[in-house]
Amino acid sequence: MPVPISPQDITGCVLAGGRGARMGGVDKGLQNFLGRPLALHALQRLAPQVGPLLLNANRNAEAYAALGRPLDARVCADALPDYPGPLAGFMAGLAHCTTPWLLCVPCDTPLFPADLAERMLEARGEADIVVAHGWDLEHGAGELRAQPVFCLLRATLRDSLERFIIGGGRKIDAWTGQHRCAQAVFQLPGERHVFANANTLAQLHDLEQLAPGAKS
Repeated sequence: MPVPISPQDITGCVLAGGRGARMGGVDKGLQNFLGRPLALHALQRLAPQVGPLLLNANRNAEAYAALGRPLDARVCADALPDYPGPLAGFMAGLAHCTTPWLLCVPCDTPLFPADLAERMLEARGEADIVVAHGWDLEHGAGELRAQPVFCLLRATLRDSLERFIIGGGRKIDAWTGQHRCAQAVFQLPGERHVFANANTLAQLHDLEQLAPGAKS
């Protein structure tokens, strides 16, 4: 049987370190969603589910520090230059993680489940990594697909990830496939949009219309 772990054993990390290329190069985490910056929305949604909080950002450090301060969220930048992708955010999170587990979420998916951490833990078993799976609506498929940026990682995987990235690896599934992985499936009828993300400002506006209580 796996050893039980509590939310306080998990460091939550919001990933806001990307280029925002498909959003015109703006800093995506600072774009507003329902009147709050995306990164702050993600932090506030994640905070009740975990213990310590991290905010991975590579630009506008002062602005992110101000967002994170009320929640005691520490800002951490990628250790590698040139925005090498989500795995660099994972590595930054693991480098600053003070708990046995790290839960990463992207800043551009503001409707992620309010019980994400709990259900990731339920799916863990003996695995070292848990990857969320949910509905893929972006391509019109309506299928369950891996949502690899929503990832629960054992903190001891830091060295493995560092070797992978230094060796040129960039694909999340290529690295997670080297370890014991489990799937946490989110497929309830009301969960069709929980992993919908905003790559453009238009998509961000569309997501606001899907949020509970949104006005049409």
